[in-house]
Amino acid sequence: MSSLPSTSSSNSRKKYDVFLSFRGEDTRTNFTDHLYDALSRSGIVTFRDDPKLEAGEEIAPELFTAIQQSWCSVIVFSQTYAFSSWCLEELAEIVKQHNNDGHKVFPIFYDVDPSDLRKRKEKVEEVFARHKDSEKIQRWRNALIQVAGIKGWYLNNRHESEFIREIIKKISAKLCHPVTHSDLVGMTERLEDLYLKINIGENDVRIIGICGMGGIGKTTLARLAYNQMSRHFESKSFIADIREVSDRCGLVSLQKQLLSEIFHDECFKFFNVHEGNDIISHMLSRKKVLVVLDDVDNIQHLKCLVGRHDWFGLGSRIIVTTREEHLLRSWPVNDMYEPTTLNPKDALQLFSLKAFHSDTVPKDDFIELSYHVVKYAGGLPLALEILGCFLCGRDATQWRSAIERLKRDSNKEILDKLRISFDGLEEREKNIFLDIACFFNGEEKDCVKKVLDGCEFFPDIGIDVLIKKSLIKVDEHKYLWMHNLLQEMGRKIVREKCVDKPGKRCRLWEERDVYHVLTKNTGTKIIEGIIIDNKRLERMPFKIVTFKLSTGQPCCTSFII
Repeated sequence: MSSLPSTSSSNSRKKYDVFLSFRGEDTRTNFTDHLYDALSRSGIVTFRDDPKLEAGEEIAPELFTAIQQSWCSVIVFSQTYAFSSWCLEELAEIVKQHNNDGHKVFPIFYDVDPSDLRKRKEKVEEVFARHKDSEKIQRWRNALIQVAGIKGWYLNNRHESEFIREIIKKISAKLCHPVTHSDLVGMTERLEDLYLKINIGENDVRIIGICGMGGIGKTTLARLAYNQMSRHFESKSFIADIREVSDRCGLVSLQKQLLSEIFHDECFKFFNVHEGNDIISHMLSRKKVLVVLDDVDNIQHLKCLVGRHDWFGLGSRIIVTTREEHLLRSWPVNDMYEPTTLNPKDALQLFSLKAFHSDTVPKDDFIELSYHVVKYAGGLPLALEILGCFLCGRDATQWRSAIERLKRDSNKEILDKLRISFDGLEEREKNIFLDIACFFNGEEKDCVKKVLDGCEFFPDIGIDVLIKKSLIKVDEHKYLWMHNLLQEMGRKIVREKCVDKPGKRCRLWEERDVYHVLTKNTGTKIIEGIIIDNKRLERMPFKIVTFKLSTGQPCCTSFII
C-alpha cells in the first residue's frame, strides 16, 4: 500500500510503510528474508537494516530515523531477540513513536511464546543486568511489556508460507491512509474492511463488489480506495456514473473510455461491443490494472467491461459499485462488501462538518436541533451532507422551520437520489415496496407475505428482488426493515398521486387521512389498503365502506388494524 501521512499536525508523508525489526542472527537469512520479499512484492515499502549498520555496539542513528519515517513497525520476536541490547533499544524507540506519534506496531511471535516476554524470563534479566544505565533498562523493560501485550501473529507450528501470506493480507488491509480529508468521516474502518477483501498482496485477479442503498457512500469509498492503491498497478481506470453514461452514450463509449484511460496514447476505433470485448481481453490480459466500475445496474455493463477474469493480467483488481446485489451474485465476483450507515457519533461529526465547518456542534440551541436532523438522516451520508449544507449559515429559527417542514415534506434532492432504485422495479415489486413503506416496515416477514399473497404479488420473489436491490433488509429475527428515508420516499410517491384528496390515493396510513375518508365517505376504488391504530378505532365514528381495486379484484383491498 502507499506510504501513509503522519498523524501529527504536519501531516507529512512517511518515507516507508513498514520498519522491519528483527534479530539478524536468528532470522535474517530465513523467515525475515522471506517476509521482506513478500512485503516488497506486495508493493509495501519496507525498511530492513543493512548488516553493516550492526558493526558497533550502539544502535546506528539511521535506524532511529527510519523508525520515525515509517508508518508502522513489524517486530519479529525470535528466541534471542530480547537478549540483544541493539534490538531492545530499537524496540524502545518504536514504542516511543507508537505512544507519541500514532506509529502502528505489529508483533510477530516467531518460535517464541508471548508470555515469555511479558514475564521477563531470566535470560532477559541477564541482558538488563549487564547495563548500568537504570533509566535505559526501565525503558527496555516497559517497551517489552507493552509490545508483548499487543495482539500479534503467532507462528505456532504452521507452514511459514501460509503464515506470511496471512501477515501480508492483514498488513495490506491496515495500510490504508488515515483519512485526513475532513469530510470523509468514518472511512478508515470501511477501507480496512474493503482492503481485506481486495487482498492486494495476492498475485491473482479479483473482482470485488461494493453493494448498498443509494447515498450509503459506495462511490466515495471506491474513489478513496482507487486513489490509494493506484500506484501499485501498471495502469488504472475509474469509470463513473455507468448507469447514466450507458443510457446516454451506449456501451461502446464505456469500452472506449476504459481503453483510453489505460492506453493514453492510443486511438480506438470500433463500433460494436463484440469488437470492444475482443480488444479489451487482448490488450489487458497481460497488464496489471486497477479498474473501478461505478454505479452498475445492468448485467451488460459487466459483460462488456469485465468479461472474464482472464481478460486481465495477474494482480489486477476490479471494483464494482452497485445498488443491486443480484448483479454481483449472478457474476463471478470474488467477494462483496456492504457499507453500513454511520454510527450516531460519526453521523453527528459529518453533519457538523457540513453545517458548521467544524467537527463539533456549537453550543446553545443548535445542539438539540442537530440531534433532530441527525436522527432524521438515519446515518445516511448523502442525507447528512445535503441537510448540513442546506442549514449551513442559517439561524436557529430557520433551523426549526426547516425541521418542521421535513416532517411534512422531505428534502427533494435526497429522495430523488433514492428514487432511482424504485423507478427500476417491475410493477408488482413497486406495489410490494409501497406496501412495506406504508404499512409493513418493521413487521414479521412471514405475516407480510401472507397479506401480499392475497394480492397476487408473488411476495417470495418480490421481497427477494427488493432485498437484492438494497431497498429492504430482513433482520436476524425475520422482520422486514426499510431505512426511514426510503420509507419516506415510498410514502411521498403515494401522496403525489393526489395531494389534496386522500380518498384518491392507493394507500392510507396517516390517521387524519383515514379519519377523513371513513367519516366523510370519500373513498374510491383506487384505495388498495388502509392501516388503522386499533387503540383509536373505537373513537372513530365511521361507516364500514367496501373498496375495490381498479382491476376489479375484490379481496385485495384490506384494513390493517
